[in-house]
Amino acid sequence: MPFLSDLFGRAGRVTRGQLNQGMNTVEDATFEATINQTVADMKDQLNKAVRASAMAMSNHNRLEAEYQKYVRQSQEWKDRAKLALDAGNEDLARKALEKKAESDRQVASMQTSIDQARDASESLKRSVAELNRKIEEGERTATTLIARKNAALAQTKVAEALAGVGQGDNAFAALGKFEESVARQEATAKAFDTLSKTGKGDSDLEAQFAALKGGDVDAELEAMKRERVTMQPQLTSGSPRPASGNS
Repeated sequence: MPFLSDLFGRAGRVTRGQLNQGMNTVEDATFEATINQTVADMKDQLNKAVRASAMAMSNHNRLEAEYQKYVRQSQEWKDRAKLALDAGNEDLARKALEKKAESDRQVASMQTSIDQARDASESLKRSVAELNRKIEEGERTATTLIARKNAALAQTKVAEALAGVGQGDNAFAALGKFEESVARQEATAKAFDTLSKTGKGDSDLEAQFAALKGGDVDAELEAMKRERVTMQPQLTSGSPRPASGNS
């Protein structure tokens, strides 16, 4: 079914992605060890090549020694044949030459093997020299790669710290969270302070209006006192006289 195919395809991609990420993490954590192991593997290959070259050289040396033995024998039988011929003994000279011919046949039969063994030995020696050169270059490269990797990791950590996008326990990020928490507490305190001042302002307003009312009473009292002062002579002379009806 298309739906299931798409579902399993996506699940597979997620799984492969997680595995790849996990392998990347492992490779990062074991980078130096992996590089060193790679160089160690190269040295192991060199050791195998050296052993193979040593065996080839040994085979060539053995064949060369056998070959030279028959060459010497051929020369010795030739010298004996001359000696017998100088002594007038042709039969003995002929036997010596027959022995020389046997040695020559051995030399001829071994010539191909000797050439092949020599070529193989020389080729292996060149290969060992080239492999040794590559290993020395690999060791230098490994040292450089490890240094570059460590520098890149350090640079990444510094950049992450400065950007605040590092890991969850990033100290800079934690400090930023503390600052945000303090700012929230300060804002809350300011809000409560504003609310408390708002209620106190209403009380002050009522007091101001009460003071105004108190001012009206004082003014009225002063007016009454002035009125009393004006009426004071009449109060001291007694009751007013009645008006006369006749002029």
